[in-house]
Amino acid sequence: MSRVAVIGAGSWGTALSIVLHNNGHEVTVWSIVEDEIKMLEESHEHLDKLPGVKLPEDMIFTTDLKAACENKEVLVLAVPSPFTRSTSRMMRDHVADGQLIVSVAKGVEEDSLMTLSQVIKQEIPQCRVAVLCGPSHAEEVGRCIPTTCVAGAADKDTAKYVQNIFMNENFRVYTSSDVLGMELGAALKNVVALAAGIADGLGYGDNTKAALITRGIAEIGRLGVKMGGKLETFGGLTGIGDLIVTCASMHSRNRRAGILIGQGKTMDEAMAEVKMVVEGVYSAKAAKALGEKYGVDLPIIDQVNMILFENKPAAEAVKDLMLRDRRDENGSFGWE
Repeated sequence: MSRVAVIGAGSWGTALSIVLHNNGHEVTVWSIVEDEIKMLEESHEHLDKLPGVKLPEDMIFTTDLKAACENKEVLVLAVPSPFTRSTSRMMRDHVADGQLIVSVAKGVEEDSLMTLSQVIKQEIPQCRVAVLCGPSHAEEVGRCIPTTCVAGAADKDTAKYVQNIFMNENFRVYTSSDVLGMELGAALKNVVALAAGIADGLGYGDNTKAALITRGIAEIGRLGVKMGGKLETFGGLTGIGDLIVTCASMHSRNRRAGILIGQGKTMDEAMAEVKMVVEGVYSAKAAKALGEKYGVDLPIIDQVNMILFENKPAAEAVKDLMLRDRRDENGSFGWE
Protein backbone atom coordinates (compact mmCIF):
# COMPACT_ATOMS: atom_id res chain seq x y z
CA MET A 1 0.00 0.00 0.00
CA SER A 2 1.17 3.52 -0.82
CA ARG A 3 0.12 6.84 0.62
CA VAL A 4 -1.08 8.95 -2.31
CA ALA A 5 -2.38 12.50 -2.60
CA VAL A 6 -4.39 13.57 -5.62
CA ILE A 7 -3.81 17.29 -6.14
CA GLY A 8 -6.91 18.52 -7.94
CA ALA A 9 -10.47 17.34 -7.35
CA GLY A 10 -11.93 17.75 -10.83
CA SER A 11 -13.45 14.87 -12.77
CA TRP A 12 -10.10 13.27 -13.69
CA GLY A 13 -8.55 13.63 -10.25
CA THR A 14 -11.70 12.23 -8.67
CA ALA A 15 -11.82 9.26 -11.04
CA LEU A 16 -8.16 8.42 -10.44
CA SER A 17 -8.65 8.67 -6.69
CA ILE A 18 -11.21 5.88 -7.03
CA VAL A 19 -8.77 3.73 -9.04
CA LEU A 20 -6.08 4.21 -6.42
CA HIS A 21 -8.41 3.54 -3.49
CA ASN A 22 -9.73 0.39 -5.18
CA ASN A 23 -6.11 -0.78 -5.40
CA GLY A 24 -5.76 -0.54 -1.62
CA HIS A 25 -3.85 2.74 -1.35
CA GLU A 26 -4.46 5.41 1.26
CA VAL A 27 -5.83 8.34 -0.75
CA THR A 28 -6.05 12.03 0.10
CA VAL A 29 -7.76 14.44 -2.32
CA TRP A 30 -6.86 18.14 -2.29
CA SER A 31 -8.64 21.11 -3.84
CA ILE A 32 -8.05 24.83 -3.46
CA VAL A 33 -11.84 25.32 -3.60
CA GLU A 34 -13.34 25.04 -0.11
CA ASP A 35 -16.88 24.46 -1.37
CA GLU A 36 -15.66 21.57 -3.52
CA ILE A 37 -14.00 19.86 -0.56
CA LYS A 38 -17.07 20.45 1.59
CA MET A 39 -19.24 18.84 -1.09
CA LEU A 40 -16.95 15.81 -1.31
CA GLU A 41 -16.86 15.41 2.47
CA GLU A 42 -20.63 15.67 2.85
CA SER A 43 -21.88 13.77 -0.19
CA HIS A 44 -18.85 11.59 -1.07
CA GLU A 45 -19.69 12.38 -4.67
CA HIS A 46 -18.58 15.09 -7.09
CA LEU A 47 -22.07 16.32 -7.86
CA ASP A 48 -20.93 18.78 -10.54
CA LYS A 49 -18.29 16.88 -12.50
CA LEU A 50 -18.80 13.17 -11.78
CA PRO A 51 -22.41 12.75 -10.63
CA GLY A 52 -23.53 9.26 -9.69
CA VAL A 53 -20.02 8.03 -8.83
CA LYS A 54 -19.76 7.43 -5.10
CA LEU A 55 -16.45 7.92 -3.28
CA PRO A 56 -15.36 5.68 -0.39
CA GLU A 57 -16.19 6.82 3.14
CA ASP A 58 -12.58 6.55 4.28
CA MET A 59 -11.15 8.79 1.55
CA ILE A 60 -9.59 11.98 2.96
CA PHE A 61 -10.45 15.43 1.57
CA THR A 62 -8.56 18.61 2.38
CA THR A 63 -7.75 22.18 1.35
CA ASP A 64 -4.46 22.01 3.29
CA LEU A 65 -1.79 21.59 0.61
CA LYS A 66 1.02 21.04 3.12
CA ALA A 67 -0.85 18.22 4.81
CA ALA A 68 -1.76 16.70 1.46
CA CYS A 69 1.83 16.63 0.18
CA GLU A 70 3.81 15.62 3.25
CA ASN A 71 4.52 11.97 4.09
CA LYS A 72 3.18 10.69 0.77
CA GLU A 73 4.98 8.33 -1.57
CA VAL A 74 3.17 9.72 -4.61
CA LEU A 75 1.55 13.02 -5.55
CA VAL A 76 -0.82 12.86 -8.52
CA LEU A 77 -1.01 16.33 -10.05
CA ALA A 78 -4.45 16.54 -11.65
CA VAL A 79 -5.23 20.26 -11.90
CA PRO A 80 -6.12 21.62 -15.38
CA SER A 81 -3.05 22.39 -17.48
CA PRO A 82 -3.31 26.22 -17.21
CA PHE A 83 -2.87 25.85 -13.44
CA THR A 84 0.01 23.35 -13.46
CA ARG A 85 2.73 25.96 -12.94
CA SER A 86 0.95 27.94 -10.23
CA THR A 87 -0.02 24.78 -8.33
CA SER A 88 3.51 23.35 -8.64
CA ARG A 89 4.87 26.60 -7.25
CA MET A 90 2.55 26.33 -4.24
CA MET A 91 3.62 22.71 -3.71
CA ARG A 92 7.36 23.33 -3.97
CA ASP A 93 8.16 23.81 -0.27
CA HIS A 94 6.08 20.79 0.73
CA VAL A 95 7.72 18.27 -1.63
CA ALA A 96 10.59 16.15 -0.30
CA ASP A 97 13.77 15.32 -2.21
CA GLY A 98 13.03 12.50 -4.62
CA GLN A 99 9.28 12.53 -3.99
CA LEU A 100 7.37 11.24 -7.02
CA ILE A 101 4.87 13.47 -8.83
CA VAL A 102 2.69 11.90 -11.53
CA SER A 103 1.39 14.47 -14.02
CA VAL A 104 -2.01 13.45 -15.41
CA ALA A 105 -3.18 16.68 -17.09
CA LYS A 106 -2.71 17.26 -20.82
CA GLY A 107 -1.34 20.42 -22.36
CA VAL A 108 1.60 22.53 -23.51
CA GLU A 109 2.26 25.81 -21.70
CA GLU A 110 1.51 28.68 -24.06
CA ASP A 111 4.26 31.11 -23.02
CA SER A 112 7.18 28.73 -22.48
CA LEU A 113 6.13 25.95 -24.93
CA MET A 114 7.10 23.47 -22.21
CA THR A 115 5.31 20.19 -21.58
CA LEU A 116 3.66 19.84 -18.18
CA SER A 117 6.29 17.49 -16.78
CA GLN A 118 8.95 20.04 -17.77
CA VAL A 119 6.97 22.77 -15.99
CA ILE A 120 6.71 20.65 -12.85
CA LYS A 121 10.42 19.84 -12.85
CA GLN A 122 11.32 23.50 -13.34
CA GLU A 123 9.15 24.57 -10.40
CA ILE A 124 9.95 21.59 -8.14
CA PRO A 125 13.52 20.59 -9.07
CA GLN A 126 13.88 18.19 -6.12
CA CYS A 127 11.07 15.89 -7.27
CA ARG A 128 10.91 12.92 -9.63
CA VAL A 129 8.33 13.26 -12.39
CA ALA A 130 6.29 10.68 -14.29
CA VAL A 131 3.27 11.03 -16.56
CA LEU A 132 0.09 9.01 -17.02
CA CYS A 133 -2.05 9.46 -20.12
CA GLY A 134 -4.04 7.64 -22.77
CA PRO A 135 -7.63 7.27 -24.00
CA SER A 136 -9.38 7.64 -20.66
CA HIS A 137 -12.49 9.70 -20.01
CA ALA A 138 -13.06 10.28 -16.30
CA GLU A 139 -16.77 9.50 -16.65
CA GLU A 140 -15.89 5.92 -17.63
CA VAL A 141 -12.85 5.40 -15.38
CA GLY A 142 -14.90 6.46 -12.34
CA ARG A 143 -17.42 3.73 -13.19
CA CYS A 144 -14.69 1.09 -13.61
CA ILE A 145 -15.24 0.66 -17.35
CA PRO A 146 -12.20 -1.13 -18.87
CA THR A 147 -9.57 1.46 -19.84
CA THR A 148 -5.92 1.45 -20.89
CA CYS A 149 -3.28 4.11 -20.19
CA VAL A 150 0.49 4.50 -20.36
CA ALA A 151 2.88 5.38 -17.54
CA GLY A 152 5.92 7.28 -18.78
CA ALA A 153 9.13 8.13 -16.96
CA ALA A 154 12.79 8.74 -17.63
CA ASP A 155 13.77 5.54 -15.82
CA LYS A 156 12.18 2.11 -16.03
CA ASP A 157 11.78 1.56 -12.29
CA THR A 158 9.72 4.73 -11.88
CA ALA A 159 7.48 3.86 -14.84
CA LYS A 160 6.91 0.36 -13.45
CA TYR A 161 6.13 1.76 -10.00
CA VAL A 162 3.45 4.02 -11.49
CA GLN A 163 2.15 1.09 -13.53
CA ASN A 164 1.86 -1.03 -10.38
CA ILE A 165 0.02 1.49 -8.20
CA PHE A 166 -2.62 2.25 -10.86
CA MET A 167 -3.12 -1.06 -12.67
CA ASN A 168 -6.04 -3.36 -11.92
CA GLU A 169 -8.54 -5.54 -13.79
CA ASN A 170 -10.37 -2.49 -15.17
CA PHE A 171 -7.45 -0.10 -15.59
CA ARG A 172 -4.62 -1.57 -17.63
CA VAL A 173 -1.35 0.39 -17.67
CA TYR A 174 1.55 0.04 -20.10
CA THR A 175 4.96 1.72 -19.68
CA SER A 176 7.04 3.93 -21.96
CA SER A 177 10.30 5.83 -21.88
CA ASP A 178 9.09 8.37 -24.48
CA VAL A 179 7.70 10.94 -22.05
CA LEU A 180 8.01 13.78 -24.56
CA GLY A 181 6.11 11.92 -27.27
CA MET A 182 3.39 10.90 -24.82
CA GLU A 183 2.86 14.44 -23.59
CA LEU A 184 2.82 15.95 -27.07
CA GLY A 185 0.29 13.41 -28.31
CA ALA A 186 -1.90 13.94 -25.24
CA ALA A 187 -1.83 17.73 -25.57
CA LEU A 188 -2.08 18.26 -29.32
CA LYS A 189 -4.92 15.80 -29.83
CA ASN A 190 -7.13 18.23 -27.90
CA VAL A 191 -6.64 20.80 -30.67
CA VAL A 192 -7.59 18.27 -33.35
CA ALA A 193 -10.62 17.26 -31.24
CA LEU A 194 -11.80 20.86 -31.39
CA ALA A 195 -11.60 20.58 -35.18
CA ALA A 196 -13.58 17.32 -35.09
CA GLY A 197 -16.24 18.95 -32.95
CA ILE A 198 -16.41 21.97 -35.25
CA ALA A 199 -17.00 19.59 -38.18
CA ASP A 200 -19.82 17.93 -36.23
CA GLY A 201 -21.31 21.32 -35.44
CA LEU A 202 -21.26 22.18 -39.14
CA GLY A 203 -23.25 19.03 -39.84
CA TYR A 204 -20.49 17.08 -41.57
CA GLY A 205 -20.28 13.29 -41.33
CA ASP A 206 -18.13 10.26 -40.64
CA ASN A 207 -15.98 10.81 -43.73
CA THR A 208 -14.93 14.20 -42.40
CA LYS A 209 -14.26 12.81 -38.91
CA ALA A 210 -12.08 10.02 -40.31
CA ALA A 211 -10.09 12.52 -42.37
CA LEU A 212 -9.53 14.81 -39.39
CA ILE A 213 -8.41 11.97 -37.13
CA THR A 214 -6.03 10.52 -39.72
CA ARG A 215 -4.54 13.77 -40.95
CA GLY A 216 -4.53 15.08 -37.39
CA ILE A 217 -2.29 12.28 -36.14
CA ALA A 218 -0.06 12.87 -39.18
CA GLU A 219 0.40 16.50 -38.05
CA ILE A 220 1.02 15.51 -34.44
CA GLY A 221 3.49 12.82 -35.48
CA ARG A 222 5.44 15.15 -37.79
CA LEU A 223 5.87 17.72 -35.05
CA GLY A 224 6.50 15.19 -32.31
CA VAL A 225 9.25 13.38 -34.19
CA LYS A 226 10.90 16.69 -35.13
CA MET A 227 10.94 17.59 -31.42
CA GLY A 228 12.47 14.26 -30.40
CA GLY A 229 9.49 11.99 -29.78
CA LYS A 230 9.30 8.45 -31.17
CA LEU A 231 7.08 7.76 -34.18
CA GLU A 232 5.74 4.58 -32.58
CA THR A 233 4.35 6.60 -29.68
CA PHE A 234 2.02 8.52 -31.99
CA GLY A 235 0.64 5.25 -33.36
CA GLY A 236 -0.08 4.02 -29.84
CA LEU A 237 -2.44 4.67 -26.95
CA THR A 238 -1.21 8.19 -26.18
CA GLY A 239 -1.29 9.15 -29.87
CA ILE A 240 -3.93 7.72 -32.18
CA GLY A 241 -5.75 6.03 -29.27
CA ASP A 242 -6.20 9.23 -27.31
CA LEU A 243 -7.08 11.13 -30.50
CA ILE A 244 -9.84 8.67 -31.48
CA VAL A 245 -11.59 8.78 -28.12
CA THR A 246 -11.36 12.56 -27.83
CA CYS A 247 -12.67 13.18 -31.37
CA ALA A 248 -15.50 10.62 -31.13
CA SER A 249 -16.92 10.85 -27.60
CA MET A 250 -19.46 13.26 -26.17
CA HIS A 251 -17.53 12.94 -22.89
CA SER A 252 -14.86 15.05 -24.61
CA ARG A 253 -15.12 18.68 -23.53
CA ASN A 254 -12.95 19.63 -26.53
CA ARG A 255 -15.34 17.99 -28.97
CA ARG A 256 -18.36 19.50 -27.20
CA ALA A 257 -16.82 22.98 -27.35
CA GLY A 258 -16.00 22.43 -31.03
CA ILE A 259 -19.59 21.44 -31.79
CA LEU A 260 -20.83 24.68 -30.26
CA ILE A 261 -18.29 26.71 -32.24
CA GLY A 262 -19.32 24.92 -35.44
CA GLN A 263 -22.93 25.86 -34.65
CA GLY A 264 -21.94 29.52 -34.53
CA LYS A 265 -21.02 30.26 -30.93
CA THR A 266 -17.85 32.16 -30.08
CA MET A 267 -14.97 30.49 -28.28
CA ASP A 268 -15.91 32.22 -25.02
CA GLU A 269 -19.57 31.25 -25.35
CA ALA A 270 -18.62 27.62 -26.03
CA MET A 271 -16.27 27.43 -23.05
CA ALA A 272 -18.92 28.94 -20.78
CA GLU A 273 -21.51 26.40 -21.90
CA VAL A 274 -19.17 23.41 -21.45
CA LYS A 275 -18.47 24.64 -17.89
CA MET A 276 -15.09 22.89 -17.73
CA VAL A 277 -11.57 23.80 -18.81
CA VAL A 278 -11.31 23.15 -22.55
CA GLU A 279 -7.65 22.16 -22.76
CA GLY A 280 -7.46 22.41 -26.55
CA VAL A 281 -8.13 26.14 -26.48
CA TYR A 282 -5.11 26.64 -24.22
CA SER A 283 -2.90 24.30 -26.26
CA ALA A 284 -3.85 25.66 -29.70
CA LYS A 285 -1.57 28.71 -29.66
CA ALA A 286 1.28 26.65 -28.19
CA ALA A 287 0.87 24.01 -30.90
CA LYS A 288 0.97 26.64 -33.64
CA ALA A 289 4.06 28.24 -32.08
CA LEU A 290 5.81 24.86 -31.88
CA GLY A 291 5.08 24.25 -35.55
CA GLU A 292 6.63 27.59 -36.43
CA LYS A 293 9.62 27.00 -34.15
CA TYR A 294 10.41 23.58 -35.62
CA GLY A 295 9.41 24.37 -39.21
CA VAL A 296 6.58 21.81 -39.36
CA ASP A 297 3.44 22.28 -41.46
CA LEU A 298 0.31 21.98 -39.26
CA PRO A 299 -2.65 22.90 -41.47
CA ILE A 300 -5.44 21.64 -39.19
CA ILE A 301 -3.95 23.25 -36.10
CA ASP A 302 -3.39 26.50 -38.01
CA GLN A 303 -7.03 26.62 -39.12
CA VAL A 304 -8.26 25.91 -35.58
CA ASN A 305 -6.21 28.87 -34.36
CA MET A 306 -7.77 31.12 -36.99
CA ILE A 307 -11.26 30.01 -35.99
CA LEU A 308 -10.57 30.50 -32.27
CA PHE A 309 -8.57 33.70 -32.29
CA GLU A 310 -9.15 35.43 -35.63
CA ASN A 311 -12.91 34.89 -35.99
CA LYS A 312 -12.51 32.93 -39.21
CA PRO A 313 -15.79 31.25 -40.23
CA ALA A 314 -15.54 27.51 -39.59
CA ALA A 315 -16.96 26.53 -42.99
CA GLU A 316 -14.35 28.71 -44.70
CA ALA A 317 -11.57 27.01 -42.71
CA VAL A 318 -12.78 23.58 -43.87
CA LYS A 319 -12.89 24.79 -47.47
CA ASP A 320 -9.32 26.07 -47.20
CA LEU A 321 -8.17 22.70 -45.83
CA MET A 322 -9.88 20.84 -48.66
CA LEU A 323 -8.42 23.12 -51.37
CA ARG A 324 -4.80 23.04 -50.23
CA ASP A 325 -2.17 22.19 -52.84
CA ARG A 326 -2.31 18.66 -54.26
CA ARG A 327 0.19 16.28 -52.69
CA ASP A 328 1.03 12.63 -51.99
CA GLU A 329 -0.38 11.15 -48.79
CA ASN A 330 3.09 9.89 -47.87
CA GLY A 331 5.89 11.49 -49.84
CA SER A 332 8.52 9.05 -48.52
CA PHE A 333 7.24 6.17 -50.66
CA GLY A 334 8.23 7.54 -54.06
CA TRP A 335 7.33 5.96 -57.39
CA GLU A 336 8.90 3.10 -59.30
